Amino acid sequence: MNFCKSSYDPATLPPRLQVHQSWWAMRGIGDERGEWSLEKKIANIAEAGYSGIMGRLPAPEEAELWRKLLDQYQLEFGIEAFPEDPDEFGTFLQEAKEFGVSYVNAQVKDSFVVGDAAVKRLSGIIQEGKKWNIPVFVETHRGRITQDLLRTVEYAEALPDLRFTIDFSHYVLAGEMLTSQERAEDCFQQLLKRTSCIHGRISNGQQIQVDIGPAGEHPMTERFLAWWKQGMKNWRQEAQHGDVLPFVCELGPVPYAIDRYGFCTNKMEEISNRWEQGLVLKQLALQAWREVQEDDEAGF
Repeated sequence: MNFCKSSYDPATLPPRLQVHQSWWAMRGIGDERGEWSLEKKIANIAEAGYSGIMGRLPAPEEAELWRKLLDQYQLEFGIEAFPEDPDEFGTFLQEAKEFGVSYVNAQVKDSFVVGDAAVKRLSGIIQEGKKWNIPVFVETHRGRITQDLLRTVEYAEALPDLRFTIDFSHYVLAGEMLTSQERAEDCFQQLLKRTSCIHGRISNGQQIQVDIGPAGEHPMTERFLAWWKQGMKNWRQEAQHGDVLPFVCELGPVPYAIDRYGFCTNKMEEISNRWEQGLVLKQLALQAWREVQEDDEAGF
């Protein structure tokens, strides 16, 4: 089974959730003095209580600084990848291994690869992850090989070792599903059985990323929380001591974030505070994990 291993926690610890912040979500984040520096962003991520960052493999000229800061703040580091050719992906994984990456979130190219060709490509990517002993999770994402719900279920049925980064915001948007219909819900539950990572973002069937309010008051929050909790529960049933489930708060900048024209500033402005919204998602994830733990302890 393909699970993320923590570099800092001993393998004797029970299976646990770690909340990570997306580096993409930090784009443009700052204060009245401007966007924070790389160093300040990482310091603030650690101070806010995140356990790690999901970003991209640093460029060679930045690798030493990134490694220093990650070690200084004891942050896990997962990375995004956009693989197409399994052999080329193997070379990428070698670099990731050398840097000390905890896991790889793979948005596999592309949405026009289907059927047996898609299964073959995914199988090759899975095998490369095993070869380099790096957990590789395929993200449920629009515009990728996992373009839609139905074909992704077929891939899961064909590949028992296929593990997912669950991000149902894409399917809710692509299917214009304001609520989960019965047939769609059956498919969602099939994918949740392969949960190895969760991306925290809520969509409403028309926007990929909505502001859920200061305490998650948005009506779609409950639906997404139910999916996240089921994914957590499924993961716990198979996890071993030392295993980690990353929950990544992944609120992207414009055009993911909704913007509007500011008549006072004469420029486009985001309608949400992505940093604050990420902290709301963080608290929701931790609460969901506590509830799953309590249910397991109670035998539910």
